[in-house]
Amino acid sequence: QVQLVESGGGLVQAGGSLRLSCSASGSIGSIDNMAWYRQAPGKHRELLAGITRAGSTHYADSVKGRFTISRDGAGLTVYLQMNNLNPEDTAVYLCNAFSPLGPTFHYWGQGTQVTVSS
Repeated sequence: QVQLVESGGGLVQAGGSLRLSCSASGSIGSIDNMAWYRQAPGKHRELLAGITRAGSTHYADSVKGRFTISRDGAGLTVYLQMNNLNPEDTAVYLCNAFSPLGPTFHYWGQGTQVTVSS
Protein backbone atom coordinates (compact mmCIF):
# COMPACT_ATOMS: atom_id res chain seq x y z
CA GLN A 1 0.00 0.00 0.00
CA VAL A 2 0.99 3.58 -0.66
CA GLN A 3 -0.17 6.64 1.22
CA LEU A 4 -0.07 10.10 -0.35
CA VAL A 5 -0.43 13.37 1.53
CA GLU A 6 -0.68 16.71 -0.28
CA SER A 7 0.08 20.09 1.21
CA GLY A 8 0.73 23.66 0.11
CA GLY A 9 -2.68 24.74 -1.12
CA GLY A 10 -4.32 27.98 -0.11
CA LEU A 11 -5.65 31.31 -1.27
CA VAL A 12 -3.59 33.40 -3.66
CA GLN A 13 -4.23 36.42 -5.84
CA ALA A 14 -4.20 36.21 -9.60
CA GLY A 15 -0.65 36.31 -10.89
CA GLY A 16 0.71 34.73 -7.73
CA SER A 17 2.46 31.43 -7.11
CA LEU A 18 2.06 28.36 -4.95
CA ARG A 19 4.12 25.23 -4.45
CA LEU A 20 2.29 22.00 -3.75
CA SER A 21 3.95 18.98 -2.18
CA CYS A 22 2.94 15.34 -2.19
CA SER A 23 4.66 13.05 0.28
CA ALA A 24 4.55 9.31 -0.34
CA SER A 25 4.95 6.59 2.26
CA GLY A 26 4.46 2.85 2.42
CA SER A 27 5.45 0.64 -0.51
CA ILE A 28 7.10 3.46 -2.44
CA GLY A 29 9.37 1.04 -4.28
CA SER A 30 6.33 -0.09 -6.27
CA ILE A 31 5.65 3.40 -7.62
CA ASP A 32 6.53 4.25 -11.20
CA ASN A 33 4.95 7.45 -12.48
CA MET A 34 3.53 10.18 -10.29
CA ALA A 35 1.22 12.96 -11.39
CA TRP A 36 -0.85 15.94 -10.35
CA TYR A 37 -4.52 16.27 -11.23
CA ARG A 38 -7.13 18.85 -10.36
CA GLN A 39 -10.88 18.86 -10.12
CA ALA A 40 -13.05 21.94 -10.09
CA PRO A 41 -16.73 21.85 -9.09
CA GLY A 42 -18.87 20.46 -11.89
CA LYS A 43 -15.85 19.56 -14.03
CA HIS A 44 -14.02 16.35 -14.87
CA ARG A 45 -10.76 15.50 -13.16
CA GLU A 46 -7.94 16.95 -15.27
CA LEU A 47 -4.41 15.59 -15.61
CA LEU A 48 -1.98 18.50 -15.22
CA ALA A 49 1.50 17.06 -15.12
CA GLY A 50 3.30 13.77 -14.75
CA ILE A 51 6.81 12.64 -13.97
CA THR A 52 8.41 9.23 -14.44
CA ARG A 53 10.85 7.53 -12.09
CA ALA A 54 13.60 8.57 -14.52
CA GLY A 55 12.51 12.20 -14.33
CA SER A 56 10.78 12.63 -17.68
CA THR A 57 7.90 15.07 -17.49
CA HIS A 58 4.79 15.92 -19.46
CA TYR A 59 2.23 18.70 -19.09
CA ALA A 60 -1.28 19.55 -20.11
CA ASP A 61 -1.48 22.44 -22.55
CA SER A 62 -3.47 24.42 -20.00
CA VAL A 63 -0.52 24.61 -17.60
CA LYS A 64 2.52 24.26 -19.87
CA GLY A 65 4.96 27.06 -19.21
CA ARG A 66 3.33 27.99 -15.89
CA PHE A 67 3.53 24.79 -13.81
CA THR A 68 6.59 22.64 -13.11
CA ILE A 69 6.54 19.13 -11.68
CA SER A 70 9.56 17.69 -9.92
CA ARG A 71 10.41 14.94 -7.47
CA ASP A 72 13.17 14.50 -4.93
CA GLY A 73 15.94 12.01 -5.55
CA ALA A 74 14.46 9.37 -3.28
CA GLY A 75 11.07 9.71 -4.98
CA LEU A 76 9.37 10.28 -1.66
CA THR A 77 8.08 13.75 -2.46
CA VAL A 78 6.68 15.24 -5.65
CA TYR A 79 6.25 18.97 -6.09
CA LEU A 80 4.13 21.18 -8.31
CA GLN A 81 5.38 24.72 -8.69
CA MET A 82 2.54 26.86 -9.98
CA ASN A 83 3.25 30.34 -11.31
CA ASN A 84 1.10 33.05 -12.86
CA LEU A 85 -2.05 31.58 -11.38
CA ASN A 86 -5.45 32.74 -12.57
CA PRO A 87 -9.00 32.21 -11.24
CA GLU A 88 -9.52 29.32 -13.69
CA ASP A 89 -6.87 27.39 -11.73
CA THR A 90 -9.15 27.25 -8.69
CA ALA A 91 -9.73 23.59 -7.88
CA VAL A 92 -8.87 20.73 -5.56
CA TYR A 93 -5.42 19.47 -6.53
CA LEU A 94 -4.75 15.76 -6.16
CA CYS A 95 -1.59 13.71 -6.21
CA ASN A 96 -1.56 10.37 -8.01
CA ALA A 97 0.91 7.49 -7.91
CA PHE A 98 0.93 4.68 -10.45
CA SER A 99 2.07 1.22 -9.40
CA PRO A 100 2.35 -0.99 -12.51
CA LEU A 101 2.55 -4.29 -10.63
CA GLY A 102 -0.76 -3.85 -8.83
CA PRO A 103 -2.99 -5.13 -7.39
CA THR A 104 -3.74 -1.48 -6.74
CA PHE A 105 -2.57 0.47 -9.75
CA HIS A 106 -3.53 4.03 -8.81
CA TYR A 107 -3.22 5.69 -5.44
CA TRP A 108 -4.68 9.10 -4.61
CA GLY A 109 -4.11 11.67 -1.93
CA GLN A 110 -6.94 13.47 -0.18
CA GLY A 111 -6.41 16.66 -2.18
CA THR A 112 -5.52 20.22 -1.33
CA GLN A 113 -7.64 23.25 -2.18
CA VAL A 114 -6.20 26.02 -4.34
CA THR A 115 -8.24 29.19 -4.66
CA VAL A 116 -7.14 32.03 -6.91
CA SER A 117 -8.86 35.37 -6.45
CA SER A 118 -9.15 37.96 -9.20
